[in-house]
Amino acid sequence: MPQEDPSSADLETADRQAVTNATPPEAGHRTFMHVLVNTALANVITSFLWFALTFWVYLETRSVLATGLIGGAYMLLVALFGLFFGVLVDRYRKHVVMVGSTLFTVVCFGLAGLMFLLVPEDALLSLTGIWFWLFALVVLIGAVIEQLRNIALSTTVTLLVPTDRRANANGLVGTVQGLAFMITSVFSGFAIGMLGMGGTIIIALVACGAVLVHLLVLRIPEPRIVRAQERESFAELRAGIAAVRATQGLFALILFTTFNNLTGGVFMALMDPYGLTIFPVEIWGVVLGVTATGFLIGGGMVAKFGLGKNPIRTMLILVACTGVLGATFTIREWWWLYAVGIWIFMMIIPAVEAAEQTVIQKVVPYATQGRVFGFAMTFEAAAAPITAFMIAPLAEFWIIPYMNSQPGRQFWGWLLGEGDARGIALVFLVSGIASIVLGLAALLTRSYRRLSVAYATAPESAPLAASERGASSVTDTDDPA
Repeated sequence: MPQEDPSSADLETADRQAVTNATPPEAGHRTFMHVLVNTALANVITSFLWFALTFWVYLETRSVLATGLIGGAYMLLVALFGLFFGVLVDRYRKHVVMVGSTLFTVVCFGLAGLMFLLVPEDALLSLTGIWFWLFALVVLIGAVIEQLRNIALSTTVTLLVPTDRRANANGLVGTVQGLAFMITSVFSGFAIGMLGMGGTIIIALVACGAVLVHLLVLRIPEPRIVRAQERESFAELRAGIAAVRATQGLFALILFTTFNNLTGGVFMALMDPYGLTIFPVEIWGVVLGVTATGFLIGGGMVAKFGLGKNPIRTMLILVACTGVLGATFTIREWWWLYAVGIWIFMMIIPAVEAAEQTVIQKVVPYATQGRVFGFAMTFEAAAAPITAFMIAPLAEFWIIPYMNSQPGRQFWGWLLGEGDARGIALVFLVSGIASIVLGLAALLTRSYRRLSVAYATAPESAPLAASERGASSVTDTDDPA
């Protein structure tokens, strides 16, 4: 007799058993390192072209508004597609998702190259013309699609790394991201300064193709995808939302990170304009590269020592520390103060990001982790463009002119000193104070205490190997080869 389709309850039970009973494969850590390095290279390439676009636009237009809108548009696209990306990661094998993401990025960058070749540069740089926004959108979409890989990477930590080593693995993620940022910023500055935007696009295309070839030869040992028949549609989105609601305090953690990203939008909108005000573009790229060693140090410390018994408390304290940095690193227009502040900020960020990932990997069933990471990405990314879209025009049309006026200098000069970028410094000061208040206040909430308990009492978990799943309860959603 034919077997009946498994019910949703049966599949949910199988999913929970999958994250409770099994251990990662013996070669899991080595495979994870291969995936990590490949994803790091992909991050380098997409960030390389995105940074280059921002540098190129600001140098050619000197418009804080343009750079703020580009940064805000990037995060807005991440927010729009985040939950959808999570569904794709859960529905299909991680290797398939990574290959498809990289291939789509190659197509987008190729289209951007054709536009740059065929459209006059004056038209591409006209903020009132359609070609500028089409060109920027194509580049940004190519970079945003690569975020699929980052969600998939977070789930491969659960798939391939034992529970007690996941915080360390997430620290390694922060380390390679720092290395990627360091390489990206240096080469983006030099590429724009020496080759221009056209040569930069060619480099990105060739490098992206090489990453795709390397990815095609990788193999990730994955369980077959378990999916109820009635979840074949993208109504699976509801499962991700339900998984967030199922853990007390998890939504509060995501909401907190969302509010924290409001101040992150300030950095997105104004960090490059401030840096390009006090440094030439080539030097600014080098400064970003040198300060990105903070990512390596911070990520390495997490990889070595972990995040302590309560990663949530660690994260909130560090968020308050980033607020102190944001309020002080532009208090005077001293290049060394700005550089040191960015370096310390980048040292803290890997631990903040690793804390959230470590909590989700432990308290959320593996079968819905992609959707939860996507849900978190949607909420958290939505905050940054709101700030960027608000701050960029406010800074360009009101705050910067006011701070350059005599009344502004007289009122704020005792605190912010003199210089060409005092308006940007005022925005950093206010956003930094907001981060301090946010991080310390969150430590006093009931949601913080509940999530801390949920993390402490969650079972040690790992996904079930493919051979341990019953063939009668699985549906392969991609080519088994």
